Amino acid sequence: MSRLFGTVSRGVRAPIIKSGDDIVKIVTDSVLEASKVEGVSFHDKDVVAMTEAIVARAQGNYASIDDIALDVKAKLGGETVGVIFPILSRNRFSVCLKGIAKGAKKIVLMLSYPSDEVGNHLVSLDMLDEKGVNPYTDVLTEQKYRELFGEAKHTFTGVDYVEYYKELVTSMGAECEIIFANNAKAILPYAKNVLCCDIHTRARTKRLLKSAGANVCGLDEILNASVNGSGYNEEYGLLGSNKSTEESVKLFPRDCQPIVDAIQENLYKATGKKIEVMVYGDGAFKDPVGKIWELADPVVSPAFTSGLEGTPNELKLKYLADNDFKDLKGEELKQAIKNEIAKKDSTVVGQMGTTPRRLTDLIGSLCDLTSGSGDKGTPIIWIQGYFDNYTTEY
Repeated sequence: MSRLFGTVSRGVRAPIIKSGDDIVKIVTDSVLEASKVEGVSFHDKDVVAMTEAIVARAQGNYASIDDIALDVKAKLGGETVGVIFPILSRNRFSVCLKGIAKGAKKIVLMLSYPSDEVGNHLVSLDMLDEKGVNPYTDVLTEQKYRELFGEAKHTFTGVDYVEYYKELVTSMGAECEIIFANNAKAILPYAKNVLCCDIHTRARTKRLLKSAGANVCGLDEILNASVNGSGYNEEYGLLGSNKSTEESVKLFPRDCQPIVDAIQENLYKATGKKIEVMVYGDGAFKDPVGKIWELADPVVSPAFTSGLEGTPNELKLKYLADNDFKDLKGEELKQAIKNEIAKKDSTVVGQMGTTPRRLTDLIGSLCDLTSGSGDKGTPIIWIQGYFDNYTTEY
């Protein structure tokens, strides 16, 4: 009988991981135990993935608001600091902002509008149209923003982020001024020392400000080295960090490649199968209601084994059925499509194939949706059949 299941994504339960735990052993043992208990066999090209959070926790990659404050003060002078383009998130930015504010006397907080970089809205486009505001050119003070839009709360969290962020800054003893603009250079009349907090557009933002003569630092350059023994990430700094406590953050994990390689080796020794392994963070998908597109980490996957390089090489079955083989039905149609798949080139670029997104972005998004971010207790994902096609049987 033909195999009827295609891709299957399973969340694997694991122990609660703490600082100093052996992440390689825990992930390996958890997947092997799941296979034994649930009666699921391993295959070549299975994918085992673990969320970045458990890797960072095992590494003990944490930092306090005092650590952040010391680095901000050292790099930006400790007086007036322009903090521009942060995302609106209690989990992602609130503790970072406290540390930043503790390292300065005044914060000029410049928020992008109508939404932040990942789609969290302050106001709607319809409201901008109604009030005659041009987000490409208009710079709004906090007073003007309130006159126009009043109290604007986040669709999902119900938080007024303007007020919330202002309270966080003042609670650290710093003065706070808030403006709203989408041109990075709009901060320059207010501050010459600038901390760029955007994620995926950070290189351009820093380039524009440096060319205008500002002293610029990115969030990726804060805690890119240890401060008094703190955690750090040499490539991403505070980007990808999450709230741990009210006074500390968990940073994005570092040195992940040896971890995925070791897990792959251990699984091969135990199963005889070549299993691909990756670390994943936020997936990239857009919520149709809140308009949030999720990816607040600097990358979907900071490390993965070599078999996950590249992009999919897939044909569009529906296109073949509606065009090349529109006159065929049943078994004849099935066989014709199988033959077409069997003879496809190593790349389908130029043919009617799938959009060539990176495999790690696609698989990481699947993992993120499978594991969730709450109390499922499945920080490890085991995917089977991802690299199969319509002709695959075993």
